Amino acid sequence: MIPKIKTDATTRMQKSVDTLKSQLVKLRTGRANPALLDHVRVDFYGSEVPISQAATVTVEDARTISITPYDKATTAAIEKAILASDLGLTPNTAGTTIRINMPPLTEERRRDLTKVVKTEAETARVAIRNVRRDANQAVKELGKAKTISADEEKRAEAEIQKLTDQFVAKVDEVATAKEKELMAM
Repeated sequence: MIPKIKTDATTRMQKSVDTLKSQLVKLRTGRANPALLDHVRVDFYGSEVPISQAATVTVEDARTISITPYDKATTAAIEKAILASDLGLTPNTAGTTIRINMPPLTEERRRDLTKVVKTEAETARVAIRNVRRDANQAVKELGKAKTISADEEKRAEAEIQKLTDQFVAKVDEVATAKEKELMAM
């Protein structure tokens, strides 16, 4: 029963770290990154699809993203979706190819983005601690039901705390890497 609780806790904690990573990818640095457009949805023949399903998204150089629509008729829809997104980017269309130039970030904007990174990291840490609380609660219920001994209960809680510490360290590692990426320009 305890291994099942630990496995469940590990899975949920890993999901928290993965969610943090996906949230941080959306933060715009000065560098071009195709993942920046992953959450942009395009009206593609009556249905909303991610931009990657309507076009090829590539990086031309460190500051330019190139988008080549699969169908020429969707060029305007892709351009409109990028303009409507919360990224603050302006697409330039040359024929059927759309290029997005990433402007360099100001020092003030970098500091603001660093604060956002810290907020997202804290949200992930709280989620991990909530998983720990749930796992410890499940272990305590097993102890109350006399399914496990008091020693097993203490050992399980210590192992869950080790897991929590590992995943909090992963969150800190991801956040620190993103902060360095933001400030290095």
